[in-house]
Amino acid sequence: MTPFVSMLRADNPGPMTLDGTRSYVLRAPGAVGCVVVDPGPDLDEHLDALAGAGPVELVLITHRHPDHTAGSAGLRERTGAPVRAHDPEFCLGGEPLRGGEVLDAASLRIEVLATPGHTRDSVSFVVSGPASSDTETVVLTGDTVLGKGTTVIAEPDGSLHDYFESLDTLESAGAGTLGLPAHGEPIGDLAAAVRMYRAHRIERLEQVRRALDRLGVPDDGRSAEISELADAVVGIVYADVDPSVLGAARQSVTAQLSYLRGE
Repeated sequence: MTPFVSMLRADNPGPMTLDGTRSYVLRAPGAVGCVVVDPGPDLDEHLDALAGAGPVELVLITHRHPDHTAGSAGLRERTGAPVRAHDPEFCLGGEPLRGGEVLDAASLRIEVLATPGHTRDSVSFVVSGPASSDTETVVLTGDTVLGKGTTVIAEPDGSLHDYFESLDTLESAGAGTLGLPAHGEPIGDLAAAVRMYRAHRIERLEQVRRALDRLGVPDDGRSAEISELADAVVGIVYADVDPSVLGAARQSVTAQLSYLRGE
């Protein structure tokens, strides 16, 4: 995909994974070892191919969901490489990632950006080649920004407040920069995509406010439990979406109602 990024898509297509989880292999030209970002699902053919791209010196995780992490143990067994994630529960032989940390691996500079919102442990990676090279910088966004559609604010720890802040972080990092999501096609201008995401979220919030008004509920929803309101709001705001993604829509509505209540 660039002189130092290759992609292998797992065979796990679906409503939430789109055409499948994209695992990325990072290696500067001439480097021996490589870094794998998101091993993906526990599929032997996929993990064998990732191991075959090695030697793998490090495995990085964007967030905890199983379509990104279920293959972690299998890839470690095949390669011996440590697995590092923001959430210690998903680390195998490696330390938890810290926002702002800079890694030097596969002759690349990899900066860890804390980008919570989709999940509390979500991180993105700003990857650039050696200072002596003219290779471009790319940003691996995990599920925070997708190559198609918009991401869900996932239960139980997703936060729309955090997500808006993470969009600000990615917009600053992504001006004119290629974004590489875990699902969907590459994003030519990440900052422009982030601005579209933010506008979409604000529009959805307004739709939720109008739905609450239609339901006769104050626009912060304080007079009722969020869980009681979510299904009714989904029925109004997401009336035209495919039934296969209504569960995700409900999670996002729950996050939107929590956000409005926090306002």
